[in-house]
Amino acid sequence: MAAFLARQQRFDVVGSTNDVVRGWLAEGTPEVCLASAEEQTSGRGREGRAWTAPRGHALLLSLGFRPTWLPPDRVWRLAAIASVAMAEAAESVAGIGPGSIRLKWPNDLVVEDPSGIRKLAGVLGETDGLGTTDPRAVVGIGINADWPVDAFPPDLAGSMTSLRAVGDHRIDAQELLEAFLASLEPRFLALRADRIDADEWEDRQVTTGRDIELIGADGGSSPFHAAGVDPESGALIVEDPDGRRRSVVVGEIRHVRLTDPATV
Repeated sequence: MAAFLARQQRFDVVGSTNDVVRGWLAEGTPEVCLASAEEQTSGRGREGRAWTAPRGHALLLSLGFRPTWLPPDRVWRLAAIASVAMAEAAESVAGIGPGSIRLKWPNDLVVEDPSGIRKLAGVLGETDGLGTTDPRAVVGIGINADWPVDAFPPDLAGSMTSLRAVGDHRIDAQELLEAFLASLEPRFLALRADRIDADEWEDRQVTTGRDIELIGADGGSSPFHAAGVDPESGALIVEDPDGRRRSVVVGEIRHVRLTDPATV
């Protein structure tokens, strides 16, 4: 077990690793705790969407934190460092170049190829008690690891990918997990010491510089240009067709759609 982890447990099958870790935190388990699973029966993404992957073809994990040491408006950085750490680890294990895995604001890891941008992983952050004496945060990640192309679901094959597909070889989930923890530990310790390298989070953003549509809670969409991200708040900085800029935080929208051809 990595030195910075207080608890780590692997499950064969669970409903949701996020729910497992939330339960641990409620019981008093200290940070950082980690649950991973071979299979989830009730995995989920943002806005209650389902997250499914065939048994043995994805790395499914959740991390639990007690961020008493972070202001509530900075807790988003836990998901940010986990995303960057997973991107770095995945590049190493797949044998692809640094920077090949990008971040699509707010919560996807993606790979860009000649046919467009394909989703590789999703990140789900959930919190309880922010602003109280017992804040808790859970960051769940599901990454398509050893999923062969010929097994992709037909309705998703045009928009998804896996490390096996981009690296063109088999991927060992345990090796990926160990690489992820090795990448995450120094970033977590730096964040606890009030240091964060926002440049690496900003530099991986594939959304920046693209035309997008923001899908609101009511399902309506509005066109914008993504001008960048704010390393202080984690917000997406957008520009409307009249050139006016504003910041958008995750809770305001349901989805960000890239409107460039062949993107997700």
